[in-house]
Amino acid sequence: MPTKHLDKQEFIDSVFDFENNEEWKYKGKLPAVIDFYADWCGPCKSVAPTIEQLSDEYENRVAIYKIDTDKEAELSQLFGIQSIPTFLFIPMEGGPMIQRGAIAKSVFKQVIEERLLKGATAEQ
Repeated sequence: MPTKHLDKQEFIDSVFDFENNEEWKYKGKLPAVIDFYADWCGPCKSVAPTIEQLSDEYENRVAIYKIDTDKEAELSQLFGIQSIPTFLFIPMEGGPMIQRGAIAKSVFKQVIEERLLKGATAEQ
């Protein structure tokens, strides 16, 4: 399943309605990873194939989204994104975790398994 690109309204509808809520409340049905990127960003391009692989590997267990920081400046500002790529890891409970910079696939998998899925299965 390919990653889903989010615009502001899709983010509000499926991740967090920041216009009407000050306190974080995740709206998704699966834990999520959001890739804040730009088309011109070299490190973003280098990690893009990994993001697509993870989207396939974790299909129906983790939602993987992409947000173009050039097109969605308001969303970037909301999370204080100052360098890209930046990744937002969103568990079902609790606040999101931010990781800046291109990271290895093994690190993505470790965070997904230990922070997003392990807690999700333990709570069910």
